[in-house]
Amino acid sequence: MSAVRSIDKQMTETLQYNDDELLAVLMAREVRDDEVSACGALSHLPAAGLLLAKALHAPNAELIILNTVFRPFRTSRQFHFLAQRGELGLFFVSGVQIDRHGNYNLHQLGPDPDHPKLRFPGGYGGGMIYYAARRSIVFRTEHVRRSLVERVDFVSAAGSSPDNVVRLGGPSKVITPKASFRFDKAAGCLRLDSIHPPYTLDEIRDNTGFDLGVAGPVPATPAPSAQELTVLRQVVRRKMIDTGTYAAWAERTLGVV
Repeated sequence: MSAVRSIDKQMTETLQYNDDELLAVLMAREVRDDEVSACGALSHLPAAGLLLAKALHAPNAELIILNTVFRPFRTSRQFHFLAQRGELGLFFVSGVQIDRHGNYNLHQLGPDPDHPKLRFPGGYGGGMIYYAARRSIVFRTEHVRRSLVERVDFVSAAGSSPDNVVRLGGPSKVITPKASFRFDKAAGCLRLDSIHPPYTLDEIRDNTGFDLGVAGPVPATPAPSAQELTVLRQVVRRKMIDTGTYAAWAERTLGVV
């Protein structure tokens, strides 16, 4: 179980939440109404975020959660075609490594592909979707130097591309349990956008393997509201259990601090 944090509720009651709940809330805030938003397989956190957004502020959002009942396709190819047609507004993806340039790595650790230190399953179609989705949000459930690096060991999906390459979208933000970064497209790099309390700028700097691009004060990330947590723990948790959408994870994590 991740770290437990708390907010004051009506000045008299302390409402606690865990890192998974924080990440789900932050992802939900990125979902827009009347937009197609999606996540891949094995994506319990984005799944919770998508369902939370649908319940709170994006009732007309079309959700795609691969390998669940929230999948209006028979094959993954149909999903890829949707993205290639420019109809995918937002996609959530994780990375083993994420670098300052918006690249992420889901393939291997170590620079030599013939002798990697560790090999991972890769990102099925993720490289293409990084180009085709209008916005992509990369997340990582840990915020440490080995994950947030200056250069990834292997580029599974590129943050930037040459001007003559057709690209509908690209990275928008990176979200971790400690901070959020926004992608500066003109500069081609990530910049620290907000810090999740109780962490400090020095703690973020100590745990990040690249320059934060900080030019002034960095705002604190607004904590999950009582409404966001209540809906997440009651409505979303129930829906995930009833539909079999990462039911065991929802039962084990949401509302458990």
